[in-house]
Amino acid sequence: MTRLDIVPITQREAFAYVERHHRHHRPPRGSIIQVAVADQDGQVRGVAIVGRPVARMLSDGWTVEVIRVATDGTRNACSKLYGACWRAVKALGYRRLITYTLPEEGGASLRGAGFTLVGEAGGGHGLGRTGPALTSTPPRSSYGG
Repeated sequence: MTRLDIVPITQREAFAYVERHHRHHRPPRGSIIQVAVADQDGQVRGVAIVGRPVARMLSDGWTVEVIRVATDGTRNACSKLYGACWRAVKALGYRRLITYTLPEEGGASLRGAGFTLVGEAGGGHGLGRTGPALTSTPPRSSYGG
């Protein structure tokens, strides 16, 4: 099995990676953070981009959204990226991280990273948000709630 490490990546590099590797979306317009996963040779095998929630009702100042994940298919890259995103945004003070999957994607990488299914999104007027919405939140005691 390939050893993977979380590595920094610039916004420009992450967007270019998404352009080359994402199956059905172009890069987003902006981001709050972006992370990459690389193999032991330093070859980037995937990226994740986190931004403000697309849904206005979720934009409460405490919630962010994984808006893109793209990999070259390396085993466990997605789970590693989702876990890194949660640790990073939690360290920045966010309380909730959400993302969406298409029904045919299954969500195994998200479950492997500790995310839980919270419901189904209803389509997105061309945004491709037609699958189950998954979210990860910290224990209530970690932020005094």
